[in-house]
Amino acid sequence: MTPNTLAQRAYAQASAPIRTPRGTEYDVIVRITHRLKSAAQKGKSGFNELAQALHTNRQLWTLLAADAAGSDNQLPAELRARILYLAEFTQLHSSKVLSGKVSVRPLLEINTAVLKGLRQGSQPS
Repeated sequence: MTPNTLAQRAYAQASAPIRTPRGTEYDVIVRITHRLKSAAQKGKSGFNELAQALHTNRQLWTLLAADAAGSDNQLPAELRARILYLAEFTQLHSSKVLSGKVSVRPLLEINTAVLKGLRQGSQPS
């Protein structure tokens, strides 16, 4: 590799866009939601993938709940309460999905609603 190529790569990495916490959160939720949807569409043959995606989604919601419950969280109290409720619902509903009793659809709808909120919140007023 030539010195010129190495320099171009080094500066190209430095010029990458800076991610905001909201943008990073959005990207993570998009990936998890896509995995859930993709696995659910496979039916029984995608059960292992679905179980993994549900586990990842549960981890996401556990982190969101822990952040919302933190004393340094600056979100409005009502929004924090909603996040905690959704985290609890996600945990319970995921167990029902794994047992085959219910559809994954409500989890997809919740994540999609959060994505819409994140997208709207990042637009200038």
